[in-house]
Amino acid sequence: MGSSIVQGRYWGMRASDWAEFQEACVKECYLDVIELFAPLDGVRLLDVGCAAGVFAKLASERGATVAGIDASSELLEIAVKQAPGVDFRVGEMEELPYPDDSFDIATGFNAFQYASDPVNALREAARVVKPGGKVVRMTWGRPDQVEAVAYVRALGATLPPPEPGKPNSFALAEPGALEDVMAKAGMEPGERHEVACPWIYADYDAAIRGLLASGQATKAIEYSGLDAVTAAISQGLEPFRQDDGSYVMRNVFHYVAATVV
Repeated sequence: MGSSIVQGRYWGMRASDWAEFQEACVKECYLDVIELFAPLDGVRLLDVGCAAGVFAKLASERGATVAGIDASSELLEIAVKQAPGVDFRVGEMEELPYPDDSFDIATGFNAFQYASDPVNALREAARVVKPGGKVVRMTWGRPDQVEAVAYVRALGATLPPPEPGKPNSFALAEPGALEDVMAKAGMEPGERHEVACPWIYADYDAAIRGLLASGQATKAIEYSGLDAVTAAISQGLEPFRQDDGSYVMRNVFHYVAATVV
């Protein structure tokens, strides 16, 4: 399929920093999804692009039987320690290693866009969810809702030129766009949810380590060098420095829970 080897390498390079400083920055969205489907007792749930397992741990603690799949073995080494009862596997989201109708819910928190073909990845998620079950896709909110747009743009200046026709990071925040993608994958999109997820870092070191840990950041480092990427992110961070030396970016994320037909 092609995306897992590349993405696994990028996301594994700074896995410990991602787990410590960045993954929980969207915890409010994890909790909102859990509340939407509560109670989770006996629910079979797959987290696609599960990273270091924060959402998988939260869902498991609330009674779900959870599986998680990710391209990065380094992230999954952390995940198995955080959530020892979860079935974690290294794999490709466009070729999931599960039979049809294995789950009640599949989630993807800013994950499906890293597939070679995101619509195909959604179809694959729908395949392993039973009819009437749900597939959740989370994405960025609109740029006016996302202070981290400064980080995204700073990082973008240090990345290779995007592939022709590839949508920008905020394209799915436009009205109907996320719903249209879910429909193209053969599902019935439900209501769009918006969740405030502030990114809070205790100090500059925490902010830089977290923001350098994403797969896109490590790709930028490979292309432009660590010094250039660090300088770009530092400049983008400056407006969000608080009087106590912490950094806060106020962001909103959107998600849709679509029904498998």
